[in-house]
Amino acid sequence: MTNVGLAGVLTDGRLRDFDELAAEPFAAWCSGEAVAWGGAVVTPFQANIPVVIEGVGIYPGQYIFCDSSGAVVIPDSDIDEVLETAHQVRADDSASRDLIAREGRNEGLTRER
Repeated sequence: MTNVGLAGVLTDGRLRDFDELAAEPFAAWCSGEAVAWGGAVVTPFQANIPVVIEGVGIYPGQYIFCDSSGAVVIPDSDIDEVLETAHQVRADDSASRDLIAREGRNEGLTRER
C-alpha cells in the first residue's frame, strides 16, 4: 500500500491481516476485524469526499492521527502545536528509555560486586 503513497487507512468498515498491517509504515484504524478474504479485486468508487466514521465527520484535507487505540481529528488551527508537542513527547520518551536502560545496567553492576 505504501507503493501508492498511502499514509494510512481510516474506515468504519473492517480490515484483516492486522499483524501485516502493523508491520507497514502507516497507520490503520477500523471498526472491526474481517476474517474472510475479500477477493482479488478491489474497486474504489469514491475518494476525497466527506464521510462520517463512528459519528465524526471527516473531510478531505483534515489532519487525522490514528493507531490501534483509535483516531482523532486534529483541527487545522492546532496542527503546529500538536506536532511540536508530539515531537517533544517522543524525545522525552526516548530520554526516559535511555535512562531506564542505563540504570538497569548500573544496578546489575552493583549487584555483582
